[in-house]
Parts: sequence; structure tokens; C-alpha cells
Amino acid sequence: MGQASTRDRIVIAAARLLQRQGYVGTGIKQIAKEAEATLGSVYHFFPGGKEAVAVAAIKYSDREFAAVLRDALNSEEAPGAAVEACAGQLAEGLRASDWTDGCPVTAAALETLGTDSEIQQACADALRSWEQIVTERLLRSGFQVRDAGELATTIISALEGAEVTAQVNRSEEPLRVTGRQLARLVGSYGAPRS
Repeated sequence: MGQASTRDRIVIAAARLLQRQGYVGTGIKQIAKEAEATLGSVYHFFPGGKEAVAVAAIKYSDREFAAVLRDALNSEEAPGAAVEACAGQLAEGLRASDWTDGCPVTAAALETLGTDSEIQQACADALRSWEQIVTERLLRSGFQVRDAGELATTIISALEGAEVTAQVNRSEEPLRVTGRQLARLVGSYGAPRS
């Protein structure tokens, strides 16, 4: 396989490991093994070592979740129903992974809090990009700019928290309940003006 595919394998393996065991629990040798790559090739593509691989993995996870979020938010006409559908998809994905595949961005963010690291910046960028996707969806439904932005922050924050709670409880219910309540919140704005 060519260089690009080796790099991609390293990034995807790192993203999966971050998702399942966090940044602290993931070693560079394990990333290499999971990617079926040599340690030398990991350092070739990522001279900055584990942190550099993690940043690339978080950016990959950001793009991956952004695609899921866009699809879910476009799956329903009504914005509240779209948000609820998104929560449902997250719940189903967690259950299918036996509660191991949480959000790699959240895991890495919590483990690197208080640091001025590239990892923190990548996590912050990811959360902002997801909020922007929700904001744009609400704006298309006629919400005012300020309402759309504040609702987007609330929606992403609530979904992230509900995902952690669902993992801890090994239950879809926290995400399902959060989805229903977010749908009610979005619906409480009435018919937004176009």
C-alpha cells in the first residue's frame, strides 16, 4: 500500500483507540499495531509522536461525526424531529458497539483539560464545527441567528453529556430522553419567522 493509505490507517486506528480507551490509555505502539504499520512509519508521518497522531485522529473524528450529524439533521423536515433522530442514531451506534464507541473528542478533551495543547484546540474546533452544523440547520428552518446559535450550543452540549451518561449506564435511555426534550425545546420556539 502507498504512503497515503498507511497514514490513513494510522489515523483511523488512533481514532478508534481514542474512542474506546481515551488518550492516556492509548500508546503509540498499540496505534502502530492496530494500523498494521511499523513504529518507524508512525513517526515518519507524525514526528510529533502520540500527540500529533491524536490531533490528526480528532480531526478525522470531527469530519466523521460531522457527516453523521448532517445526515441525521437532514433526515427529518421538522428541526426538533431532526435533533431527536440524531440522538436516536447516537444511541443505536453506542448500543451496537457494546457501549465502547463514545465520542473520541470528548474523551481526549476531558483528559487534556487545563493544557494549552494542540489536542485541546482540535477538540474545541470539533465542538465548534458541530455547533455550526446545527446552527445552519436551524437557520434554514427560519430560526433567528441568536436563537439558532444558542440552541446549537445547547444541543451539542446535551448530546455530548447524554452520550457519556448512556455509556456509563449502558443504556440508550439517556440519549433517547435528551433527544425528546431537545425536540420539545426546539419546538417551543413555535413557527420561526422566515
